[in-house]
Amino acid sequence: MGLSAQAIEKGLNAIAQTTPGIADALERVGYPEPRIRARGHATMLRTIVGQQVSVAAASSMWAKMVGVVGEEADPAALIAADFDTLRACGLSRQKQSYARSLCELVLAGELDFTALPADDEEAITLLTRIKGIGRWSAEIYLLFAEGRPDIWPAGDLAVQIGLGKLLGLPERPSEKQTRVLAEAWRPHRGAAAIFTWHCYNNAAL
Repeated sequence: MGLSAQAIEKGLNAIAQTTPGIADALERVGYPEPRIRARGHATMLRTIVGQQVSVAAASSMWAKMVGVVGEEADPAALIAADFDTLRACGLSRQKQSYARSLCELVLAGELDFTALPADDEEAITLLTRIKGIGRWSAEIYLLFAEGRPDIWPAGDLAVQIGLGKLLGLPERPSEKQTRVLAEAWRPHRGAAAIFTWHCYNNAAL
């Protein structure tokens, strides 16, 4: 599961001690709510289903898929489903390719969501073996489903914008700058990421 409210509060309090912008924003907008997703391949499959479509469309597609693969998203059931069956659920040829890649890795024992590498970079490398899953999707999984405390999705546009607001920067920092600026916040960058999303469109800031 994702970072708990207590873990987020502890992390942000530690960062606030050395970063006035964070301390000030915490006083104005408070702590963010936890962002938690279930651990396991089903969550990653939902990520694939939801790529580049609206939340409503993704929910509709997932509801149809449950009828084919079950609530637990049985990898064998997905592999056994033919193209037209999955197309009727709303999965394009590309998404079917990504979904099959995920399920094949799981069935082959090459990707075990109950035993991902403890090292964050190693875990990201393993997850990005799935077709269609880039670094951002892997980082979001590790932060929201596993609650890894130091995940910092620096390539996320909202993280960059939120960070710029929090630090009073004249323009949105680049991905590289975003990584550098948060380096001193280790090992609490996960809490910082959740806070940047909390602040991204907050009218109080």
